Amino acid sequence: MSTDVTRPLPRTDEFDTAAFWAGTKSQEFRYQQCQQCQTVVFYARSHCTGCLDGELQWKVASGRATLYSYSVVRQSYHPFFRNQVPYAVAWVDLEEGPRMLTNIVGVDDPLNDITIGMALNLEWEQHESLSIPLFRPA
Repeated sequence: MSTDVTRPLPRTDEFDTAAFWAGTKSQEFRYQQCQQCQTVVFYARSHCTGCLDGELQWKVASGRATLYSYSVVRQSYHPFFRNQVPYAVAWVDLEEGPRMLTNIVGVDDPLNDITIGMALNLEWEQHESLSIPLFRPA
């Protein structure tokens, strides 16, 4: 029996989000855009959040983002995250418009090495059936 603690992973079989998670396997960050009103939609849905139309087109983000806000987690009770503290949970604004919740990686000290407004680049944490989108300073 393995004692390695692994990250909890999302379900990949949900109707609205399955195509997003399928894209992560090949390291594509997919979002949707409405064909009627051009609203950018993220997280994946079956309808536009702007006009409620159902004609959404999948697009692939560049991977460039800006840090909107963050918090440093200093204590965690989940076995995987307990081994990661301290770590940053952040809202990032993708260049294409969506804002998403993620982690900032690639910093030695998240208390001092992260600043709001900093440029970020997408990085992938690979797993067997999907990849987790994370961001590091550009």
